[in-house]
Amino acid sequence: MMSTTRIRDLLGLAAFAAIATWLLVRAFYGSLPPIPLFAGASLYPVAAIEVGVAFMIRSRVRGHQLGQGPRQLHPITAARAVALAKASALVGAASSGVWLGLLLYLLPQRSTVQAASDDTAGTVVGLVAGVALVAAALWLEHCCKAPEEPPDEPAL
Repeated sequence: MMSTTRIRDLLGLAAFAAIATWLLVRAFYGSLPPIPLFAGASLYPVAAIEVGVAFMIRSRVRGHQLGQGPRQLHPITAARAVALAKASALVGAASSGVWLGLLLYLLPQRSTVQAASDDTAGTVVGLVAGVALVAAALWLEHCCKAPEEPPDEPAL
């Protein structure tokens, strides 16, 4: 049985990525190209698709439509969705950390460096996209849980 994704693992990955990015950006910011507004927006469609898949899986699980027949959720499909959710949560946490590290460098520089001010909006878009992907992935993983079986009634 696969364990659920732990929030502290995702936070640890995000913190590591944020610190590493902050250190790198601190050393090399002057040589980086400008950050476009939608640089990190590619994660939004992935998050939206995962939310849609999560609602579809949740309705099938709640309706006990599990199995190999038509209009049923195949167990392998659910397992693949869990694997996708786990991978997406890691990608979202890492990218959130990268965007956060960049943002932590940019915010104090905004008043003195015009490029830092210009790059802030794109960085916030990327950070929110990473967080949205983590949230969507955790929701998808939650929706893939098998329904609780009621305990067997003891024979009288």
